[in-house]
This record gives sequence, structure tokens and C-alpha cells, in this order.
Amino acid sequence: MKLYSFFRSSTAYRMRIVLNLKGLAHELEAVSLPKMEHKKAAFTAVNPQGLVPALVDGPNVLVQSMAIIEYLDETHPEPPLIPKAPLDRAYVRAMSQVIGCEIHPLNNVRVLNYLRDVMKLGDDVRQQWYEHWIAEGLGGLESLLKHYGKIGRFCFKDQVTMADVCLVPQVFNAQRFNCPLDAYPTVMRIFENCASIKAFADAHPSKQKDAI
Repeated sequence: MKLYSFFRSSTAYRMRIVLNLKGLAHELEAVSLPKMEHKKAAFTAVNPQGLVPALVDGPNVLVQSMAIIEYLDETHPEPPLIPKAPLDRAYVRAMSQVIGCEIHPLNNVRVLNYLRDVMKLGDDVRQQWYEHWIAEGLGGLESLLKHYGKIGRFCFKDQVTMADVCLVPQVFNAQRFNCPLDAYPTVMRIFENCASIKAFADAHPSKQKDAI
């Protein structure tokens, strides 16, 4: 397998965690977003959308991190990242989508750059934007985790799932942007529990060969 990744991309971060958790041998191919390598022909030939991550598995190229996670969970089922029971599966997918659909798209670097370059918003306003959507998303996640009562060491009992894989990179980004996080003790406890696992630690952006 080959993973096209950028060290600070939260979606590529998810994929590094999953590949580590499942013990899948893979080659990392760095794609620099600041240098716009994701828009060059060499990469768009792999993923025409021009986004990381992309995972090459034999003759197949997979895109969109949560779709890739589910593919890997079906083709390499140990350890499982999505529970078996339908209600539990729906819960894990929902917690994942709070991050993947409601936080990440609004705070993606493409959006932040558009706010700066096209909308001509200053750093302080863009920071307010970032913090607002972090608060909306993590606040909602904190409430949902408590409401469903399925948490243990992780989002779903003591089983690492796709929800945790999505949570860790998003909290990392929030910390990088100096967002207040004291209002989310459940989220932060899960984050710390995940951070103690080698598969998560080894996927950290600071440990990647393209870290700058």
C-alpha cells in the first residue's frame, strides 16, 4: 500500500493512525500542500480531486478518509474500528461525522486561505472563525458523548473506533490554533487516552518525514 499524505492534514493523520492500528505495511508519499503539489499533474493523476489522503492498494486508488477507513475495516477486520451491532455502528459513524462533516470542512486550510486571500479577512477574524466552529463542533460532540452514555476509555466503551481516529487529529488542530478546550473534558480525556497508544503517537504530525 502507498499513502499520499501531508503531515499536517487531519484527514491524512486519520489514515496514518488506521494503518498503524491495523499493522498494515505501507509507503508514505509526502504531498506538500503549501507547495501546491496536490494540484500538480503527478498527483491529480492519482486523485483527480487534488486532495490528500489517497490510498493505493494494488491497482486500486481510494479517496476520502472515512470511506477508506470503512474499506480497510472490511478488508482487514482486526482490530475492528466499527462495532458489529447496527445501533453501535450508527453511533460511531455519527460521532465521526460530527467531526468529519461539521468541523473539518469549515476549518480546512482551503477555507482559511479563501477567507484570507479572497475575502481579505485578517488573522484575528479568521481565528474567530476557527474558534467558533471548533466550539460548535466539539461542544456538540461533548454533549452527544455524554447523552448516549456509551463512552469508556474511548468514544465507544474501551474499543478504539473510527470516532477516536477522527477525534484526535481535530483536537490536535484545535490545540495548534490555540483554541480554548477546557469546556470539553470528555473529549480531552478520550484524546489523552488515545495519545498514549503507540499507533496514534507514531502518526503524530511531528513524527512525519515531511514535518516542517
